[in-house]
Amino acid sequence: MPNESVLISLFDRWERVWHEGQYDLVPSCVAETYLRHDQKGDRTVTRDAYAAEIAKIREERPDIRVVVYDHTFAGDRAWFRFAFKWTDTKTGEAHSQAGMQLYRIEAGKLAETWLTMSPPGSAWPDAVAQEHWTSPPPGK
Repeated sequence: MPNESVLISLFDRWERVWHEGQYDLVPSCVAETYLRHDQKGDRTVTRDAYAAEIAKIREERPDIRVVVYDHTFAGDRAWFRFAFKWTDTKTGEAHSQAGMQLYRIEAGKLAETWLTMSPPGSAWPDAVAQEHWTSPPPGK
């Protein structure tokens, strides 16, 4: 089982993939194959295919942010309560979608995930999010 410092390092890199487009970090974050349980169903994706999915999302939503409100690390699991936030490039309208995600970590990399999303336009009631994905929640 990974210790907390391994998980913090992993998710600090993963945050840079999502927020800064540092796709060269994907091999250090994602296992060769990644089991995903999400709105598209249960599927196995390669790390390259998943990196391409993220790149497409970032192309469509260049300012997308994954804003984390809570997270927990326990053994080989990581749990996040988050929201996607972005601006529509055509209208300038702000958008959000709240979600929760659980990861299974294997050999220090993302191996499996379970993701549930609330409807588009949803948001958590928290006034303040964590500074970074692995920062302590506000007020803690």
